[in-house]
Amino acid sequence: MRRGDLADDPGRANSVGCVPMRFVAVLIWLVAFVAQPAWAAASPRLQLLEQQLARMAADNPGEYGIAALDITSGTVVSFNGEAPFPMASTMKVAVAATYLSQVDAGRRSLDDKIGAVTARKLLDLMITRSDNQATDLLLAMLGGPATVDEWLRSHSLTGIRVDRTIAQLLSDRRDLRDIRDSSTPTAMLGLLRTIDSGNVLKPESRWLLLDMMSRCKTGSNRIRRLLPAGTRVEHKTGTLAGYTGDVGFVTLPDGRRFALAIFARGGVNRPAVIATAARAIYDVFEVEAGKTYTAVRASQETAEAGVHNASP
Repeated sequence: MRRGDLADDPGRANSVGCVPMRFVAVLIWLVAFVAQPAWAAASPRLQLLEQQLARMAADNPGEYGIAALDITSGTVVSFNGEAPFPMASTMKVAVAATYLSQVDAGRRSLDDKIGAVTARKLLDLMITRSDNQATDLLLAMLGGPATVDEWLRSHSLTGIRVDRTIAQLLSDRRDLRDIRDSSTPTAMLGLLRTIDSGNVLKPESRWLLLDMMSRCKTGSNRIRRLLPAGTRVEHKTGTLAGYTGDVGFVTLPDGRRFALAIFARGGVNRPAVIATAARAIYDVFEVEAGKTYTAVRASQETAEAGVHNASP
């Protein structure tokens, strides 16, 4: 099996300079599947969070798209959230959801095999190890990328698309602005919310996918890195030359969960920016639940990440 994300990530790098960029931070609601929140528009903290994310992006080279959804309230905070980015290996979440949907419908089984390897094992390798060959074997079992794309459309998910196998993506000329196999951050939230809703996967399939995402071995320097020790994170990373992404769910101390999608292209400091953005979102969402905002601790950990992070 071929393992790892789509390409080697340059890893953690130091911030360099400030690149003037123009971004728009917006606050939206996913009306199609969540009720409007009671406090989103009125919350000064959320407005300050968006400003902080915008400054963070402007102060670090590259282009960033960030979106986060408080699953309990339905609040969505988004920065550059409608810009399409490559999904890279984060598309494997959609592959897994499509296959598990067919298992739930009785069309396939986790015990189906290609050679001596079961679909259950292929799913585990794809999500926990980001195994590219396992992904393409599952796509072949499903009938190709078009089946996954059709599954997305059947659940009214737009702004996200799956066009190629991993082998095809890797063999094509690299273009980080190719609309194929791309998603906006808010569209990725739509996929995550659909999976989490309990309406498209049976409880055992949903649990299986979240369990695999909780055991993801790649990208320890991204969403997970600055969160408090012991925080449950269920995520999937994506990596290409010049691109870094991470998407998934984070559980707060009181048991509430939020989903987030962070994509980054260009620049040299992508993992550290992702980690710092995830921590900023965590802290503000925790405050909105009535928790104490540990600003000093967050500032110290941000400094340790080596990120230019302008406080709101």
